[in-house]
Amino acid sequence: MASKKIVFDALIAEQSPQHQVLMIKASASQIHQIASIQRLGRDHKGKSVGFQRAQVSGHIAEIRDYLEKPDAVLPNALVLAFVSGAKVKKIKNGAAQLEIDLSGDRPGLVVDGQQRLSALTLAERDDFQVFAACLICPDINELRRQFILINNTKPLSKSLIYELLPSVPGLPDRLTPRSLAAQITEHLNFTPESSLYGFIKMETYPTGILKDTVVQKAIMNSESAGAIQVLMYEKQGHEKAAELVSNFFHAVRQTFPDDWEGHKPATSRLVHGVGIVALGYVMDEVYSRTKSITIESFKAGLRPLVGKTAWTSGNWHFSGGEVVPWNRLENTSRQYQLLAEHLVGIIRRESKSAFKKKAVSL
Repeated sequence: MASKKIVFDALIAEQSPQHQVLMIKASASQIHQIASIQRLGRDHKGKSVGFQRAQVSGHIAEIRDYLEKPDAVLPNALVLAFVSGAKVKKIKNGAAQLEIDLSGDRPGLVVDGQQRLSALTLAERDDFQVFAACLICPDINELRRQFILINNTKPLSKSLIYELLPSVPGLPDRLTPRSLAAQITEHLNFTPESSLYGFIKMETYPTGILKDTVVQKAIMNSESAGAIQVLMYEKQGHEKAAELVSNFFHAVRQTFPDDWEGHKPATSRLVHGVGIVALGYVMDEVYSRTKSITIESFKAGLRPLVGKTAWTSGNWHFSGGEVVPWNRLENTSRQYQLLAEHLVGIIRRESKSAFKKKAVSL
């Protein structure tokens, strides 16, 4: 009985003398014939087996939706590894043939690219070929070592990815709010008329003070259920949203000049992530009362906070008797909320007091 096998044309790369490294092209069904995805788990003795993380269904669905488009491309190579069942026949000038024995269990393992392979399988695009880098290792322990090394490289920073978003069309829905926030942040940092011109630290502008992801968080909160959400329904909503944020922080700088100018996050919580995110809620509160995005309206809205903050010294006295030193506020969800509720609460109480005084005078 003839043995079952599949042969791929390949290019061989001369690298480590202990390994063989080749590049092939194959469809998803062909890759499934020769390699499997082994999830990390435990056998009946408690010994770890496999090495791949669990699938991320949302991420796979996004890739699948993209691959179903007729103009889709996937230049990133998968990485497959073999400890047996693979033979290499060198031809010449780097050309080779990779012969895979299919008479038993699939001999290969998917080391990198499991999400892409799963998405391609779901897309049912057997006419779509991908590159696969094939690594032939002497044993399973060496395979695991290579897996750790291959997947332990430093990923792209979120800041870099977010900075690229405004220039990339056709993004998944989950990235659309971040894309708008990144676009507004970019405008604020590189428009000379902006109150935050050159003040935001980005991947391409490392000398800034405010972290770009913090500014984006404040914008995304407003976009979700605040002033920016309202403005985006208007004509030229992007421009108005950027003007809103710029004018608000212009008012902040004028209202708290000693806590802003010349400071860094370590010396003032006004230019710290917790202060910026909390002030985003103040911006929305003031806008909800005035429906105005002028600097003067924001200055008037911020006036109740004067003398009642602890940006650079002293303590914050929150509801329930909680006292927090100025420099102990940190970038946590709880403290974002704690500071935001405190600041918005002061403005609301001042507004109620003013309304009562007006009613009495009438």
